Amino acid sequence: MRRSRLRYAACALAIGVAGCSLLGGGTQTSLKTAPPPADRPQADLTAVTPALELMRALPSADPAQQAELFQSTKDAATLAPTTSNKLKFALALATPGHGGSNPVAAQRQLAELLATPETLLSVERLLAMVELQDVDQRLILQEENKQLREEAQSELRDKLLALNRRLTAESDENARLRKALDEAQAKLEAVTHIERSINDRGTNGSHTP
Repeated sequence: MRRSRLRYAACALAIGVAGCSLLGGGTQTSLKTAPPPADRPQADLTAVTPALELMRALPSADPAQQAELFQSTKDAATLAPTTSNKLKFALALATPGHGGSNPVAAQRQLAELLATPETLLSVERLLAMVELQDVDQRLILQEENKQLREEAQSELRDKLLALNRRLTAESDENARLRKALDEAQAKLEAVTHIERSINDRGTNGSHTP
């Protein structure tokens, strides 16, 4: 929940700062002519307040409430596909911490919305841009984590295969040694039998009249 609040605050702050920059004018001015910060117009977040509230509420709600919030947002985007409703649904997909979170789908829908920026209010466009950047970074990290796990698993598989090959080789060597030992034991028994037979014949011959 604390992470959700920080995310909510970060989005609002990013939009506010960017909005002030836009509303304050795109041309550079000298320090002498720049108005003091208190005189700069503040970005109006009213248009995106419901979306920000949704992003704050989704991760902090219990699973049943999360499912209800997400489904109602999805239904609104399907039944009344206004830009605002589609943006809210894209943001719901982008918000982590609930069952409906899907950064890949969020990335696609946010990119589609930003492909026609004229359909978005300035503050909506800023929010979509902030979230798209966040989603892009999360997907990059997920891919890197996946690669690291795959490399670790591959390395572990290689070690296990090498260990199995070593165990097989040692088992084969032990079998060979046992066979050689059995053969040597059989030869020793055969020699002993022959010697005993010779000794027995010699003993029997010495008592013959």
